Amino acid sequence: MRVLHFYKTSFPSSMGGVEQVIAQLARGTSKLGVQTDVLSLSANPGVSPMAMDGHSLYRAKLNIEIASSGFSASAFWQFAQLAKKADVIHFHFPWPFMDLVHFATRAHKPTVVTYHSDIIRQQKLLKIYRPLKRMFLSSVDRIVATSPSYLSSSAVLTRYADKVSVIPIGLDKTSYPAPLPALQQYWRERLGEKFFLFIGVLRQYKGLHILLAAAQGTNYPIVIVGAGPMEEELKAQVAQLGLQNVHFLGQVSEEDKVALLTMSYAVILPSHLRSEAFGISLLEGAMYGKPLLSCELGTATTFINLSNETGLVVPPNDVDALRNAMQVLWDNPEVAAEMGRRAEERYWAQFTAKQMASSYVALYTELMTEPRKVPSSAALKLRAD
Repeated sequence: MRVLHFYKTSFPSSMGGVEQVIAQLARGTSKLGVQTDVLSLSANPGVSPMAMDGHSLYRAKLNIEIASSGFSASAFWQFAQLAKKADVIHFHFPWPFMDLVHFATRAHKPTVVTYHSDIIRQQKLLKIYRPLKRMFLSSVDRIVATSPSYLSSSAVLTRYADKVSVIPIGLDKTSYPAPLPALQQYWRERLGEKFFLFIGVLRQYKGLHILLAAAQGTNYPIVIVGAGPMEEELKAQVAQLGLQNVHFLGQVSEEDKVALLTMSYAVILPSHLRSEAFGISLLEGAMYGKPLLSCELGTATTFINLSNETGLVVPPNDVDALRNAMQVLWDNPEVAAEMGRRAEERYWAQFTAKQMASSYVALYTELMTEPRKVPSSAALKLRAD
């Protein structure tokens, strides 16, 4: 079986959640006999294909980027050529350019879309994109939601509920490097023995400005791993508030990330908008047995983090509630440790890459063996209304 994944960026040049999911899927399904090709865009595509762990990576030349959506003239041809060899085409939503390529190339292969997130911020552009989006989602064979909570809370997904499956994102702990004692000692000397850890791209929806406001008047060390468009603004906020307990580490290696995860007291994800559709850093925290702290968004964050069981859940955009929750965890190490134990137990029960890969292979097999229902133009229009 051969599967083609199509998304705007790819691991390792981009370290976002979708890219990590594709890499984990490729690695996991390769153990089950799936040959995987990944096509993405890059300003410097280099030589294609690149041999990655479990898949072949192809990169089309990125020509222009509008509202975080990349466009590429050469991607049409490359996608068409790779689609000819594929048994199943696996799209990752949202990415409007992907919809255009799908309709322009008319690959006529079984298609599945992993629906990673609603479109939250670009509301004006969404009005223009909505007809194309609805036609695209109507035309594909299956849609996968990454959690039951997101399926039930997304108005878009409920529209297509008859062809939506739920397959939670999973991680393979063996794909992470072993924690190195020397690195742990280095970070221990720099950060101390006990700290809250955030990992992610520094974007507005991550709610880090709320976390910094909550840190005022406390002495809990807060370690922020990652870079992004909000970095300078957040550092300015730290200076303005006179915070001495916040450490920005920027991008770190996987070895450093594992050392920090292993050492951390708790993993915190203060995201306050539905753009945080899953929360892979929470899953990483659970995988390493850490208590979790997150906000109730109606997304997978509270599918991963069960309130008062694997960690604490607070209302979004609530500085006082976030500060109080941090204090509860900080002042009750035995309770926090028990939450971390339950979080890890939940990871092994629900969120391994092996489970995710097996579920997708079963879905691919089903798509390849069942008769394809090509929607008519009238059906597409009906869905769009």
